[in-house]
Amino acid sequence: MALYKNASEILEKVERKKGTVKTLVYDSKFQNIKQLFALVCETQKFSSVIQEIIDSTQLLKKTKLKMNLAKVLVYDLLIGQGLKCGGGWKVVLMKHRSALHAALARMKIKKKVSRNQDLLPIAVQNPEGDELPRYVRVNTLKTKVEDVVDYFKRDGFSYHGQAYRLEDLTTLRGKTFVGDLHLSDLLVFAAKTDFHDHYLYKAGHIILQDKASCLPAYLLKPPAGSHVLDACAAPGNKTSHLAAIMNNTGKLFAFDLDAKRLSTMSTLLLRAGVTCQQLANEDFLKVDPHSTLYKDVQYVLLDPSCSGSGMVSLKNEASSQTAQDKRLQALAAFQLRCLNHALRFPRLQRLVYSTCSVHTEENEQVVAACLQDNPGFRLVSVLPQWPERGLAPLTQCLRASVAKTHTHGFFVALLERHTAESKVQVTPTILPVTESSSSLPLGEEKPGAEEPIIKELEPTDMQTDSSARKKTKKKKKKKTKVQ
Repeated sequence: MALYKNASEILEKVERKKGTVKTLVYDSKFQNIKQLFALVCETQKFSSVIQEIIDSTQLLKKTKLKMNLAKVLVYDLLIGQGLKCGGGWKVVLMKHRSALHAALARMKIKKKVSRNQDLLPIAVQNPEGDELPRYVRVNTLKTKVEDVVDYFKRDGFSYHGQAYRLEDLTTLRGKTFVGDLHLSDLLVFAAKTDFHDHYLYKAGHIILQDKASCLPAYLLKPPAGSHVLDACAAPGNKTSHLAAIMNNTGKLFAFDLDAKRLSTMSTLLLRAGVTCQQLANEDFLKVDPHSTLYKDVQYVLLDPSCSGSGMVSLKNEASSQTAQDKRLQALAAFQLRCLNHALRFPRLQRLVYSTCSVHTEENEQVVAACLQDNPGFRLVSVLPQWPERGLAPLTQCLRASVAKTHTHGFFVALLERHTAESKVQVTPTILPVTESSSSLPLGEEKPGAEEPIIKELEPTDMQTDSSARKKTKKKKKKKTKVQ
């Protein structure tokens, strides 16, 4: 009975936009994650069909079951592999089994189909996310990419070397895999390749993480020994990625307001071998940037709550345009508040802002408003070879999508503190988000608005940029002495 109870609760949370199916399933800590995930996804896919059957048989009225619980039970009874529970729920469903089967048969006759699958709309039968490659990030805290490749080859997989084009990622079939063309610690397998029961996954040697989700930590690139802050950290894949980039040295402060999610994250980080973290069940907006605890923080990764509109597994229930606009406006105001707060850490040098949203309101508009509020920071252009850019004029940002990058929908921006001498002014055409007076961090007044500052940065410059600036300063000092 726990299976159906958990599945119905997850469906309810998805409808209320509380997270993606995958995140909610893993947060549930249900013993058989794979079974629960499959039940939720399949029930969600057949939701309209099942609801029509439930309505036509008046099941809710006759049984007093709630809709989502009825859906998961009816799915397994009619379409799945049969009910996996006993007790009262099974008795109730078996009492109405004949009527439910008859309703399903009538639907097939009416639509002139013979298979359950054919009852689904074409868009549902072939969702755009079904053919996304399986991305596997190698956890370099525990192993090396070459060792993982060798292990998979011994396990019957065929390695085709490094990909050179995005198209190489979409032609993978069976047990073939390649190295990603952008991220060196990422391996790419055929769509739907499952590793949840694989030894390397259970041992923490590999992390199942979408490619777009790997970009924030990769672009922030904090050096070993640095102090880094992950503002909205759970479920923890980006945190473990940061720790790997830092070689488990320095300090990695990670915050999340949800205690349950933080507990799940702690387990994930333990499995990944992360030891440099300092977890806090705390609201990031209430963290004091001037606390001595964070006096050496120079790098921040900010991936705040968002609409999740880029996640292909997040069901997008129909809602009025007015309701959607209000929700996006509220989210954007919150995201801008988080971004402004993050830039208040006195020694901050670089910050990555990311969302799994496709909406301009949560992405370019938030960044444009932040740059005007914080003239001491500029936007950095990264990965010039990346095929999808931010909307003009903020093309220094990165976007990701199923169609263009073969990933979930995503947005990433890299901000860097700059000196007064290197200002380059650019006039933004995107209307910025305004942060309401009630959401200003700690009652501070906004600084005067200024045009966004842009800087071009090649991928190879990311590690050497700060050292180059130091050399420039030394040269200037020497020239002064000579004069």
